[in-house]
Amino acid sequence: MSSIIKLIGLVVIGIAIWLGTTMPYVVGQTEQALILQLGKPDRVVSGWGGEPDAGLHFKRPWPFEDVVKFERRNLMLDANPLEVQGSDKERLIVDAFARYRISDPLQFYQKLGDERIAEAQLGQFMESALRRELGQVESSDIIAGQRAELMIAIRDGVSKRAKEDGLGVEIVDVKIRRADLPSQNAEKVFTRMQTERQQQAAQIRAEGQERALRIQADADREVRVLLAQANEQAERLKGAGDALRNDIYAKAYSADPEFFAFYRSMEAYESALADGKTSMLLSPDSEFFRYFGNQAGK
Repeated sequence: MSSIIKLIGLVVIGIAIWLGTTMPYVVGQTEQALILQLGKPDRVVSGWGGEPDAGLHFKRPWPFEDVVKFERRNLMLDANPLEVQGSDKERLIVDAFARYRISDPLQFYQKLGDERIAEAQLGQFMESALRRELGQVESSDIIAGQRAELMIAIRDGVSKRAKEDGLGVEIVDVKIRRADLPSQNAEKVFTRMQTERQQQAAQIRAEGQERALRIQADADREVRVLLAQANEQAERLKGAGDALRNDIYAKAYSADPEFFAFYRSMEAYESALADGKTSMLLSPDSEFFRYFGNQAGK
């Protein structure tokens, strides 16, 4: 009897030891865990998009459970250098990489199983997206012109394929590390790029000169208008002054005709003789000198 009790005790102790060593599991801060029951996915612990639940956890004793852990951090997909052809038929060697994360561990496990298979599948999607997007633009735009827009388009293309296939991953971004010309094509492409830039510069200069001429023409026209308006105003003022002067002269003549005649004669003498260079041949009894011999002018 005692031997049976000892046997039962040993069995209980063995079960306890087995449970104590196999049931606990730890999920790290950078991990997410998929719990399998008899090989079938059951639940996710500390999954992406939810609250982190890192720490010590326990598997259920029955049905038998297993734990598969995946990265919670972003993962790197480093694609092999790829030779692509732009819309201008120039070939480029493109080196690109992507960052992705496992957003749905259940789908990821069912479709891919592990990161090695995921990288192979996503690498194919990325190569297809690179060829499609880069083949629609010229090589100069790939090298320097539209690289940011192209990377966004490539990322969206890979994300679309991954979502359609239900891979359980999310593409964070895609970067083109470098895009180089094959050595035999580099000089020709750089020469063409230089020519295009020179043409653009010439066009910009021509547009600037045209704009400058238009501004100058507008300014000249405005100057002519302002001068015409100023001359018109000056003529009006001059006419008003002449009218006022004539009115004053008329009033002065009416008040004292003899003095007015004397004043006008003095003005005539000043205009004719003021510069000292005027030579005149007149008779002494000329009407012009009537005030020289008689202050009354008679």
